[in-house]
Amino acid sequence: MNMPQSIQILATVLFAVAIIHTFSVPVFARLAHKPGPHAGLWHFMSEVEAVFGMWALVLLIMMALIAGVPTAVEYMDTRNFTEPLFVFAIMVVAASRPILELVGGFVRALARMIPVPRQLATYFVVMTFVPLSGSLITEPAAMTLAALLLRDAYFKRPGHSAFKYMTLGVLFVNVSIGGVLSAYAAPPVLMVAQTFGWDSAYMLTHFGWRAVLAVLFNAFILTLINRKALASGEVETHRGVTQDAPVHVPPLTILIHIVFLVGIVVFAHHPAVFMGLLVLFIGFCHAYKRFQSPLMLKEGLMVGFFLAGLVLLGALQKWWLQDLLGSLSPTVLFWGATALTAITDNAALTYLGSLVDGTSEAWRYMLVAGAVTGGGLTVIANAPNPAGFSILKSTFDNETISPGPLFIAALGPTLVAAALFLY
Repeated sequence: MNMPQSIQILATVLFAVAIIHTFSVPVFARLAHKPGPHAGLWHFMSEVEAVFGMWALVLLIMMALIAGVPTAVEYMDTRNFTEPLFVFAIMVVAASRPILELVGGFVRALARMIPVPRQLATYFVVMTFVPLSGSLITEPAAMTLAALLLRDAYFKRPGHSAFKYMTLGVLFVNVSIGGVLSAYAAPPVLMVAQTFGWDSAYMLTHFGWRAVLAVLFNAFILTLINRKALASGEVETHRGVTQDAPVHVPPLTILIHIVFLVGIVVFAHHPAVFMGLLVLFIGFCHAYKRFQSPLMLKEGLMVGFFLAGLVLLGALQKWWLQDLLGSLSPTVLFWGATALTAITDNAALTYLGSLVDGTSEAWRYMLVAGAVTGGGLTVIANAPNPAGFSILKSTFDNETISPGPLFIAALGPTLVAAALFLY
């Protein structure tokens, strides 16, 4: 639908305010920890997952006042909220205890094959195998699993901020590039695969091998840097990667969880189907709750709320972003997409790029390569990032992940990915 220019400009201003708010979260977190009558408000303002939803609500109110309530309602009705709903559904299922224990078993088995100390091998496998599995089970599922494994095995010890930020930076980058081995798993690829005529074979031969090398190199360097802390057990909790569970989960229960997970992935474009599967999954978990840990419903809803706000605010950035992308040469586009991804969301960026007419194959490659390369720089750069953020933030000081240290931690792995995609 066509919007008045005043509303488009307002949406861009609010989008910029939301980005500034995201980077100001540590300030609100410090205020929330001080006693006072508004501590609850400051705490809400410090929730990154609420930021874009909050400012999207302001946009809708202003839109209703300027253009009328029917216009605001029509705008809501014409947005596609499939991605926020899918991330919510896949996050709840992937975070269930049977799935987590299954993946933990795979991680331990792979780690035993690597001829280095167990602590180093396990950490390396979590940072490589799980992000790369995102090409099969989708990036949001991979992010959820990796974040939970890291939280339970390495992040529960207080302090160790440098280790946590380095790990998070590499995780965000590796998940962003680890989903490009197929044409359906990474949101920025999914947005353009049909338009560009790219299938999974194309993704594997043009993007996949580069992504695998970057993921392995990033994880190797990270493990090497933290080898002393890992080998000494300084950052590892006593339980490690999902072992010694008090109640054994039957294989049939694990199999049923896998069926639900696969069903949601297969019907990722059909919210009525995968949300129905989610409801059935919740019912099954309630019936056999002795084999379950609490489902991540609240965290999943907050992440979905974040992404829905991003959809509402991001959809009205086309008036300036699309022309900007179309004016760039392929190499400049790569670096431009990498930088813009940090403040816009890479799926929205590639979608807008796919609407530009008369583009070359090199231009299209650089658009997507730049978008996935920059997907780890901020929490808003890639749709799965808020899921990892939500799971891990409680383990950081003041229960807040600061954007500055995260950006710095992700910069090195991002440059590694850039070098391989530009090769």
